[in-house]
Amino acid sequence: MNTAHTPASSDLLLDVQGLKTWFHTRDGIVKAVDGVTLQLRQGEILGLVGESGSGKSITGFSLLNLVDEPGRMQADRLFFNGHDLQKLSAQEYRNLRGRDMAMIFQDPSTTLNPVLRIDTQMIEAVRAHNKVSRKAARARALDVLKKVGIPSPEERLLVYPHHLSGGMRQRIAIAIALLNAPKLIIADEPTTALDVTIQGQILYEVQKLCRETGTALIWITHDLAIVSGLADRLAVMYAGRIVETAATSQIIAAAQHPYTHGLIASIPSVQTRGQALFQIPGSTPSLLNLPEGCPFRTRCYRATVQCKNAPTLEEAEPGHWVSCWHQGVET
Repeated sequence: MNTAHTPASSDLLLDVQGLKTWFHTRDGIVKAVDGVTLQLRQGEILGLVGESGSGKSITGFSLLNLVDEPGRMQADRLFFNGHDLQKLSAQEYRNLRGRDMAMIFQDPSTTLNPVLRIDTQMIEAVRAHNKVSRKAARARALDVLKKVGIPSPEERLLVYPHHLSGGMRQRIAIAIALLNAPKLIIADEPTTALDVTIQGQILYEVQKLCRETGTALIWITHDLAIVSGLADRLAVMYAGRIVETAATSQIIAAAQHPYTHGLIASIPSVQTRGQALFQIPGSTPSLLNLPEGCPFRTRCYRATVQCKNAPTLEEAEPGHWVSCWHQGVET
């Protein structure tokens, strides 16, 4: 892929070029992530958008080196905060996770230990990376719980995860990710289980955190409506590849890829009230058996014979990159 659009490496917190995460199965190779390139500066929020199965979550897991066998990850370049992540030992990567890079998972049960009280888990998370007293770690935990809108945080610290509602558990999982003020947070659809009011509160706090501390954020979601008000830039993924990336305002106002048009058209609005929402025809193809050329061509109204050749990500206009032979703004 052409990477001429990338800023100088010294300017970047995260610089990923040609990331591939393939799963070698008995049935063949599943190319879950196939040549993804991402860049992120300090304090920047990137929305990684796409349907289920597009490779968004595996991209996040890959950056944190959380991909198990039979998955294998490689990249042309994988730099974070000036360090080559591909050269880190397992222990060095473990030290990095939770301190400099943190992940908020979609399901809080993957974060919280059911047999430990909340205070034990949060204090351990702080002290694993900082030489501080239990009292200081507890104070930090209380402060972060307040930030994510936990009522009566002192009481919540003394309970076990099963005493809390799903939404409350998710807020605590988000708080744990914030504990050590990491340089990068990867959030994998963390507000899906939360009601709209709390969702808005979390989005506000996360945005505020990024602005105040310089923490960068990758917000993984299928919901373009949520991320459009949060992210500085969007990267739209389909079948393991990024098909369009630009500033959020550019994509919302003038999306170029037919898949992005479909995602935007499926968002409810005042104008579409009472009407059936647009639906992209078909479903995401099996990553074991992708169509040749453009993976979206079997669902695309613009597809032609030319689409049997794989398009490359090219700059349609300054800062706006699209992977499509028939790119263009919808009229």
